[in-house]
Amino acid sequence: MLIRIVRMDFDPQKVDDFLTLFETVKGKISTFPGCTYLELCKDAKLDHVYYTFSKWESEDNLEAYRHSELFTDTWAKTKILFGGKPLAYSLESN
Repeated sequence: MLIRIVRMDFDPQKVDDFLTLFETVKGKISTFPGCTYLELCKDAKLDHVYYTFSKWESEDNLEAYRHSELFTDTWAKTKILFGGKPLAYSLESN
């Protein structure tokens, strides 16, 4: 099991744009082959910082998603909303 955490720092005036976008793609991402869980979390102190927390059956599944049209399109629309650099972490679950 692979856990993927992505920290995204948005331009505060573009947070609503991201939330609208996420609503349109979350069902597609959560049903992508190998994705077993997807959650969006807001930072407890910073209203413009969000995290995605997802679980994948394997690193191969995550890589297949990262090379998919769904990811390419979603990431292109997301990254123009950033106010800071995103950070991504992959963790193995025992």
